[in-house]
Amino acid sequence: MRKKKPLQTVGIWNVKTMVESGVMMLLIIGALVTIVFYYVDIDHEEQKASRPVVYDTSVYDSLEGCDLFSGKWVHDNDSYPLYKDLDCPYIYGDFACGQYGRMDSKYQQWRWQPHACNLPRFDAKEVLERLRGKRVIFIGDSVTRNQWVSMVCMLQTVIPLGRKKMEKVRHVSLFTFKAFDYDVSIDFYWAPLLVESNGDHPSKHRTNERIVRIKSIEKHAKNWINADVLVFNSYLWWRMPILKILNGSFEDPKQYNIVDNHNGYKMVLKTWSDWLHTNINHTRTHSYFMSMTATHHKGVEWGKKGNQNCFNETEPITKDGFWESGSDLKMLMMLESSLNNLKTKGVNVQMINITQLTQNRKDAHPSIHRLHYSPLSDEQRSKPSSYADCTHWCLPGVPDIWNELLLAHVLRKHK
Repeated sequence: MRKKKPLQTVGIWNVKTMVESGVMMLLIIGALVTIVFYYVDIDHEEQKASRPVVYDTSVYDSLEGCDLFSGKWVHDNDSYPLYKDLDCPYIYGDFACGQYGRMDSKYQQWRWQPHACNLPRFDAKEVLERLRGKRVIFIGDSVTRNQWVSMVCMLQTVIPLGRKKMEKVRHVSLFTFKAFDYDVSIDFYWAPLLVESNGDHPSKHRTNERIVRIKSIEKHAKNWINADVLVFNSYLWWRMPILKILNGSFEDPKQYNIVDNHNGYKMVLKTWSDWLHTNINHTRTHSYFMSMTATHHKGVEWGKKGNQNCFNETEPITKDGFWESGSDLKMLMMLESSLNNLKTKGVNVQMINITQLTQNRKDAHPSIHRLHYSPLSDEQRSKPSSYADCTHWCLPGVPDIWNELLLAHVLRKHK
């Protein structure tokens, strides 16, 4: 009798083992491939990160020849404001309108539209990248500080905590904001009359008297030498009808001449332009001068009755060519003449002409919505318009537009 053959269990086991081994091998190979691609991808990203970011400059080059200062205000609540006031810890009490009770926000939502071209959409990272390694200094008065704070707020939102710093430089009227990853400094230097004056302290100064040393600019100007971009603004403090020109020192301020503000402004511009021509390397440093900005103290000029001003104004003036009486056209012409004289000497200082575009913005001042450094009187509280600030500007707001116009010029030159 024949014996039954045993079942070929060994063969079946071998097949099973081979299948499982194959699956295991595929899993191992897949894991290895994943690891390889992971590290290749990391290496690729690191290479990308190490390469400088290249931005398209053609959008700024295309603005060449366009009059950026001739245009109109367009309501645009999609693109504006460029930042939120609560997101910027550097806004001074003079400009933090929302934090001091202003409830409306339409004044933040206006875009400047030039007639002949379009301003590039603001991109904070692009601006910082294009300004990498540069130092920008805003020089002037409280309106200049208004613009400087605006610029800082526009840029700082994309900078991580710990990678930026704001500080006051000791023994100098200089405030500096630093963006460490870009090696960029955005500075403000307080010099309201450009030359040495009795208003040189940023907070401790008299507001009802102007005393200057016409030829003494070096005290301030020695701090401007190593900048890549200089932005000047000096108008607000020249609105006093007269000023004293000191012949001696401030320690013995008894010998002086009295001149009107126009003659004083003309003399100081001469001192400033001579210094700029002699001391600045204009290949490295590009200079700009902001024109005067409008104030809105006389509501009768836009149809209000009585002694009303910018208090409670929430809409721009729509009339084309509106001009408020506080804007001194003669001083604007003096500035233009000074810049033209510099140009004949080979020094090009671009005027950023924001005078006309600020004329219409009666709605954008702090009015009563600001920090008050002394208690209000009963009379002031009973008549709010009596202490309304119709000179400076809320942030976010109109100064952001000034900076967009300024950057349209600056970024063309710093490619």
